[in-house]
Amino acid sequence: MPALTDEARAKVNLTLRVNGRRVDGYHDLESVVAFCDCADRLALTPGPELILTMTGPLASACGETSDNLVLKAAQLLGERVAGLKVGSFALEKILPVAAGIGGGSADAAAALRLLARLNDLRLDDERLREVARATGADVPVCLASRACDMTGVGETLTWLSPPKMPCVLVNPCVPVATKDVFEALGLRHGELLVGATDVMMQGSSWPEEGGSLEEWVEALATGSNDLEAPAMKIRPVIGVVISALNATNGAWLARMSGSGATCFALYENTADAKRAADKILREHPEWWVHAGVLS
Repeated sequence: MPALTDEARAKVNLTLRVNGRRVDGYHDLESVVAFCDCADRLALTPGPELILTMTGPLASACGETSDNLVLKAAQLLGERVAGLKVGSFALEKILPVAAGIGGGSADAAAALRLLARLNDLRLDDERLREVARATGADVPVCLASRACDMTGVGETLTWLSPPKMPCVLVNPCVPVATKDVFEALGLRHGELLVGATDVMMQGSSWPEEGGSLEEWVEALATGSNDLEAPAMKIRPVIGVVISALNATNGAWLARMSGSGATCFALYENTADAKRAADKILREHPEWWVHAGVLS
């Protein structure tokens, strides 16, 4: 059987609100998420042994292969599906690591999609969903890989229909540990910042299907990323990245994604986005920059 292939698209948090910290230590979030056209690439060649090999420009930043979320997801699924067919995974690593765009989570989600195809499992199979939740907070949204309003600790997804959004993603090539950013946020166990009614009102306020890019940018501009300030304390260069994006012609909205350090800006068209990316690369050739489209 030939290799099966899939793309692990970058996740971008267009907004991210921290509603509080639960008694168990997890943070309750509300986030509008979209996915970019830049992606890691994962292939699965069926075989008797579960193996992962990594190539690509950022493979060396992934750490120990045995700790990779691709293997973790596959192993967890094997515990729930008797006789699970597996094989050799080959990951081409394009996305930066510890970057706030869910690269590892997207890789794990792609692995689950490939294993589902190999084993004739539906993507809404509860075992797949359970494994996604157990693998990491961002894996459920990456499993679907479509725009949504994500709430809770990432397990509740409400589908959205934004238009295609021309964008530029920029990462200054410094890793940011998610746990460090949340620690810098400083919430105590059981501390709430907003009530459930506030979350429901915010979740229902996004433009409906057919809404224009201008309507979406206007709606997104009313939000924020609550992790931006604590992340900047850890990595002040994030502020430099946002300033660089805001200094490009046609940038409608610039903000950090996830827990950083990747930041994004939205533009009216792909030509403006490409010119902005070229400008930033000229000024900061050491940064990772991508001009593309969110959807």
